[in-house]
Amino acid sequence: MPSEKLLNNYAQVLINFALGSGAGVKPKEVVYIQYDSPALPLALAVYRQVLLAGGNPIVKSIDEEFAKVFYSQASNTQLDFFPEKYTRALVDTIDHRVYLIAPKDPFYLKGIDAQKIMRANAKNKLYRQWLDAKEDAGKLTWTLALYGTEKQAKEANLSLKSYWGQITKACFLDEVDPLEKWREVFKEVQVMQKRLNALPIEKLHVTAKNTDLWIGMGEKRKWMGGSGRNIPSFEIFTSPDWRGTQGHIAFDLPLYRYGNLIEGVYLEFKNGQVVKAKATKNEKLLKELVKQKNADKIGEYSLTDVRFSRINKFMANTLFDENFGGKYGNTHLALGKSYHDCYAGDAKKLTEADWAKLGYNDSPEHTDIIAKSDRKVMATLKNGKEILLYEKGSFAF
Repeated sequence: MPSEKLLNNYAQVLINFALGSGAGVKPKEVVYIQYDSPALPLALAVYRQVLLAGGNPIVKSIDEEFAKVFYSQASNTQLDFFPEKYTRALVDTIDHRVYLIAPKDPFYLKGIDAQKIMRANAKNKLYRQWLDAKEDAGKLTWTLALYGTEKQAKEANLSLKSYWGQITKACFLDEVDPLEKWREVFKEVQVMQKRLNALPIEKLHVTAKNTDLWIGMGEKRKWMGGSGRNIPSFEIFTSPDWRGTQGHIAFDLPLYRYGNLIEGVYLEFKNGQVVKAKATKNEKLLKELVKQKNADKIGEYSLTDVRFSRINKFMANTLFDENFGGKYGNTHLALGKSYHDCYAGDAKKLTEADWAKLGYNDSPEHTDIIAKSDRKVMATLKNGKEILLYEKGSFAF
């Protein structure tokens, strides 16, 4: 188990920095702590930090065994059940959310009918809409973090000690003052983000092995990063107009989703929609995922610069792998829901129809798929000029 000092540093980063977009939790604010059961030691440290900050914690433990029983036994009526009054009250009550990811078994839903998983996922759309609306209004922040487990480390071909070494290094938990180190890094990320937002980009052209993809930015978009929404977080991302996506892209990192593994993902887009979805392993699950409402459209495009990220090992977990540094950084796109905070304006003033008109995708799904191979990203500006945006793992402009 990680040392008490390391867990305390981790909890301080999450509660006193990540939440509140760098400002931390304030007295009397309510923090909803959700944790996978193996993460209990970190959950206790987080709980303690919330109390020390003067906040009010609400705790929910999640165990994979319940999910296995649910998907094995639930009828369609039970798959569709949504506790609306309870969930509405929860969203109204909380000011922050923390989710501590700690899979006991990365493949705990192996063999479960994919259609049952997708059906149950669809029922949570209203919950996500309520959370989005509260976040758009500036009344909710959230963060995700990883607690290393034996089986996940094994899946990444690392010892548990080496796995925690990556977590420690990536999250600056070995620094004398981890919070100050994060402030320095986020300041650097935000400088790059500001430079990107000063560019009047019309579209992006991504080329790599088995990849030739065009992404239309859309109107009133901005790049985001360095907000504390994930720890660690080095990526700079945007939510483009889904209608401007054309071409194909291959992904060389495995996708861990719904307690299963999908490998060798390849997608083709035409007029903004996925027209071909292939995988070398578990293609059936990929196709079921894409079949969900609007999950055949892009919700996010992201790049990670190797100058920011300290992650140099495959971690078999999206939170870390989407921030992979290594030799060439990474690029990833998400199928499904867009991020409203990528809107360059007052999100509170927009209606559902406004979001749709701007090409922001709305879906119960949001799945990040990652490529770490060398790539080049060109940007076409609104005046027709082309510039090199990203190459050899770094922003190049």
